Amino acid sequence: MKNEEARIEVIRYWMEKAHEALQSARSEQLAGRFVFAINRAYYGCFYSASAVLLREGEKFSKHTGVRAAVHRSLVKTGKIDASWGRFYDLVFKSRQRGDYQELVEFSSEEAEELITQSEGFVDVMRSLLESIA
Repeated sequence: MKNEEARIEVIRYWMEKAHEALQSARSEQLAGRFVFAINRAYYGCFYSASAVLLREGEKFSKHTGVRAAVHRSLVKTGKIDASWGRFYDLVFKSRQRGDYQELVEFSSEEAEELITQSEGFVDVMRSLLESIA
């Protein structure tokens, strides 16, 4: 397999994981496990952003690297609206709170909003992949 073919395969893999994470977020939400729902919603965004950034030749080993690149490579270049950068920050921080702070709870409404916006973010990432393919 050539390097470009391998890279395309990994991009597809990340997008598949993004969609699986969003499906999992909805399942966790239905079960009333809102912290886990937000975790999975974040991962949907993370995986899809990773796919777009890889398509642009960037690869990161840390979540903070992907977060910074969303702003540097996607928002500042005008590839996505600044509101999506702010949303990525919000879902990143929400996941951090849910995963690492004690006694954090999210409401059904908070989970619904973050999941719905995460679905929108992943759609934007998919559109970007289609436009640069």
